[in-house]
Amino acid sequence: MARRADPPAVPALYAHVQPGLEAVAADEITRDLQGEVKRTDRGSVVFRLDDITPDVLKLRTTEDVFLLAWGSDSLTYKASDLETIKRWTAKKADWANLFRLHHAVRPKTKGKPTFHLVCQMQGEHGYRRVDALDAMADGLSGFVPAGWVPADENAWLEIWLTINGKTAVCGVRLSDRTMRHRTYKTDHVAASLRPTVAAAMARLAGIGPGMTVLDPMCGAGTILAEALALCEQRRIREVRYLGGDIDPNAVFCTGQNLGRRGGIEPERWDSTELPVARRTVDRIICNPPFGKQLEKPENIPELYDNIVAEWDRVLKPGGRAVILVSEMDALKEAVRPHEWRPLKQMRVRVLGQAAVLSVWQKD
Repeated sequence: MARRADPPAVPALYAHVQPGLEAVAADEITRDLQGEVKRTDRGSVVFRLDDITPDVLKLRTTEDVFLLAWGSDSLTYKASDLETIKRWTAKKADWANLFRLHHAVRPKTKGKPTFHLVCQMQGEHGYRRVDALDAMADGLSGFVPAGWVPADENAWLEIWLTINGKTAVCGVRLSDRTMRHRTYKTDHVAASLRPTVAAAMARLAGIGPGMTVLDPMCGAGTILAEALALCEQRRIREVRYLGGDIDPNAVFCTGQNLGRRGGIEPERWDSTELPVARRTVDRIICNPPFGKQLEKPENIPELYDNIVAEWDRVLKPGGRAVILVSEMDALKEAVRPHEWRPLKQMRVRVLGQAAVLSVWQKD
């Protein structure tokens, strides 16, 4: 009797994340998917799952998720890398297994299958991005079925090559744009927060049953939406959500994006004079304006002094505040007169600008 062939191995996966949020994304992968995190680098998390299912697309702190075809951290920066990329693409990946797993997570739509090849490259190399893309395409020759049609956008299957310095990773993209952009976010305000960052802030807040959660400067309502989604996922009941903004357009956008989900009705208010009773809020999650968003950036210290004093008034003892700012020194000075203890601090990038995500507890 012929020996039955072993089933194909389950490949590793990797996620693209906002730089600085790797630990939060790794926690979500471990806690919600029971995954095993193998490695974290700036902007990426490599992990394994016992079984790859559509549940991997439910991750909210990641920008994209990929099946790992091959990876290396030994590029030479020279043109000889191109032959290496071609050889690794042709020899190191089990494309039939990767395509099978992709199809299970992303069933084919009507019509001929479409595919797209993507190359991202950072750092100085002795070749162009288009040269690396061509090398990957040459390595894929014979693996992509002849009936598949190349497409520049909205392709059913995408194969990505990401080069950062001496590191290269190649994979099959499982996610699409809705992982990072969210379908609920139809209305926007200037400098609106990325949903993946808002999701990370909601996780860091540690929301529990019966709590009151406040975003005093809610913008387009992204933080409130992600807090609500997290509580729904974890079946955390009887959470009260409060949100508002001084900008009437922001209040309108929040209302449009959230509808009446969770009974959230945004209000127009001044964050320095909140219509909220003293010591009634358990969690504050907020992304105050960065200095460049104000007509006079020098007003940031005064603004932070005023809003933190008001937040301290409404926050319960033992309550927690999760705050994202670019002017961390100004925030520290604003917090100094109050009995707030720092719990965590992460350096991140938001809209290309360096920022700090910090977690505080009121003692």
